[in-house]
Amino acid sequence: MKNATANPTSEEILINISAVERDTGLSKDTLRMWERRYGFPMPLRDSNGERAYPTDQVEKLRIIKRLLDRGHRPGKVIERPLDELLTLGAQPSVNDAPRQDIEVFLRLIKSHQLPELRRQLSQALARQGLQGFVMNTVAPLNVAVGDAWMRGYLAVFEEHIYTELMQSILRNAVGALQGEDRTPRVLLTSLPNELHNLGLLMVEAIVSVEGATCIPLGTETPLAEIVNAAQAQRADIVALSFSAAYSETKAAEGLKELRNLLPGPMMLCAGGSAVQRFRKPIEGVRLVTTLDDMVQLIKDWRAQRFVY
Repeated sequence: MKNATANPTSEEILINISAVERDTGLSKDTLRMWERRYGFPMPLRDSNGERAYPTDQVEKLRIIKRLLDRGHRPGKVIERPLDELLTLGAQPSVNDAPRQDIEVFLRLIKSHQLPELRRQLSQALARQGLQGFVMNTVAPLNVAVGDAWMRGYLAVFEEHIYTELMQSILRNAVGALQGEDRTPRVLLTSLPNELHNLGLLMVEAIVSVEGATCIPLGTETPLAEIVNAAQAQRADIVALSFSAAYSETKAAEGLKELRNLLPGPMMLCAGGSAVQRFRKPIEGVRLVTTLDDMVQLIKDWRAQRFVY
């Protein structure tokens, strides 16, 4: 499909592809792939010939991303009109069980009471412990925040503020656990075009509580650098995260290639929403679909000294 040359009216705002990537959490490669495969989004071109997206398309992309996070497949939602997507998004998620404390957190986000939000989240962390906090508060709150945005209750900037605050709380909590070097040594990262860091930080918190040593590389690490880091850091486990927007085909291909590049005894595991869509296992790769699975993986490694 050919793209039209941008000729916006004086009131129309166009957003470049880098800004769309940051705003929606959908990688440039994903946007281009959907454009070819589904005919949406349909970018215009700016004066430099670069893709530029009208705001209504960006809004629809945000909603599609939320639906993917809730388990919907791209091919089932991308071609639907906006009103159907909004109706679909208003339906309860299987993860929706809004407890009173989750509702309190949402109201604090909405009313911009950030010091109070941090205080109450920190109290929940102290009550539940780090592992319980991640599983019982952070995970459901992430879902609730995403759904609240889709319903129009939260603005994009409010969601971003929440994410940054939660990442700060988790980083501080994980930092307080750092001590002696213990096994397994777990390298945490994502492949290029996978931008999401909060999921990796949640896994780091879970794994740290289990007494493992975490080596976070951040997001979007090329395969060669993952291998170099894993060898230099003497990693026992390499853990990758794939969000709902990441192509399961690309994820599977990347995992297969990485498995071939890593030393044989080094465990490779992958988690995230995209992994849940895999139709079959990948030889030599352990797939984890829940945070509990990651806890079990650490226990299994210690019990068996897992070797491929």
